[in-house]
Amino acid sequence: MNRREFLSATAAGIAMSALGGYVAGADQKPLRFGLIGCGWYGKSDMFRLLQVAPQAEVVSLCDVDKKMLEDCADMVASRQHSKKRPRLYHDYREMLKEKDLDMVEVATPDHWHALAMIAAVEAGADIYVQKPISVDIDEGKAMLAAARKHGRVVQVGTQRRSTPHLVEARKIIQDGSLGNIRFVENYCYYHMRNSSHPPDTDPPPNLDFEFWTGPAPLRRYNRVMHPRGWRAFMEYGNGIVGDMAIHMYDMTRWMMNLGWPKRVSSTGGIYVDKASIADISDTQTATFDHGDLQVVWTHRTWGDAPDARFPWGATFYGDKGTLEASVMGYTFKPNRGQPIKKDVVYELEQYPEDKTEKDLEKNVAPAIRHHMLDLLANIATRGKPVADIEQGYISTSSCILANMSMALGRELTWDAQKQQIVGDEEANRLMRRPYRSPWVHPEV
Repeated sequence: MNRREFLSATAAGIAMSALGGYVAGADQKPLRFGLIGCGWYGKSDMFRLLQVAPQAEVVSLCDVDKKMLEDCADMVASRQHSKKRPRLYHDYREMLKEKDLDMVEVATPDHWHALAMIAAVEAGADIYVQKPISVDIDEGKAMLAAARKHGRVVQVGTQRRSTPHLVEARKIIQDGSLGNIRFVENYCYYHMRNSSHPPDTDPPPNLDFEFWTGPAPLRRYNRVMHPRGWRAFMEYGNGIVGDMAIHMYDMTRWMMNLGWPKRVSSTGGIYVDKASIADISDTQTATFDHGDLQVVWTHRTWGDAPDARFPWGATFYGDKGTLEASVMGYTFKPNRGQPIKKDVVYELEQYPEDKTEKDLEKNVAPAIRHHMLDLLANIATRGKPVADIEQGYISTSSCILANMSMALGRELTWDAQKQQIVGDEEANRLMRRPYRSPWVHPEV
């Protein structure tokens, strides 16, 4: 076989071995599922679970937005196998008091991930938690400790690790086809930063804004925040680095079997769009130093992408070739021979409901399904899924370190054994941000 034939012939086998061996069937044990956060991606994940796990039933939904909660319940009743309408909760703590859920997804805004996830593992559930897992490093540390203490299986929503064509691309790196890789570019050039500046208002009557804010700093409500616009504010997340860099940096670590970076440095700020209400950077570069490998992240929410085919992705530079990888496909360019290209494979005929589901990222749906299958396989074996909570903690914390470096104006050296920043007490204090009363920061 030539290389192209080999890759084509083995892609399915590679995917099966890397994505887990779970196969849904009628003999599977029932799976009682609960969702905390009924917005865009929570629903996307939940409905992909229902597609691959006929034994799953959504029994509980929780959200502080009454309308979002009711709309989600209607969708669940129309799509899940039992056709039952789930129980509805305003407070996730009341939902978890039932202690009758096998699996819980936490799909809230980032500032709510830690408390909800820890409470869910304490209630005995296995977890799917969206990325980034936390807004500060100590939250992530406490989440990892809680998962291990209670013996729960936790999958993080870094689903690049379960994207079929990226599983195939990883094989190209793992078999040495790129040779020595000493530099990787991660990047995003989407114009995704909010550019508006509407006035603050009272929150809509369907939203409990006090509870929605929770442990985050309290600011006046603005319609940009909800729904889906909260990433424009550092109070609720970690900007574009926490939203987009984590995917590509985590993918890079997975593809190359990397652990913690040794040093992290970052520069950037609001250089162009100074009129927006958003307080996240519109321009930022970060370097994750792994010793003999440099992984560099760049985002710009203005101007054109250097390569229109890859506006968000990663480029791996080896001495035998180059690999460009994104959610839409990959291109392998060996120094000798013809390039090999692979596009994302949609599964619209196999899952026709994907064609009409509102706001679904159709190119990402297969990856979510495989991510759910991998989680289910590891729930069955009590193993560690491909995006285990420890991997999510490393990738999340590394991105937080990048934002801390930008804010402090200096490089940060990380001690992976001691889990702290070397020789920088000011930076170490920033690993835990204050919680708003009465909420209490989780401890390890």
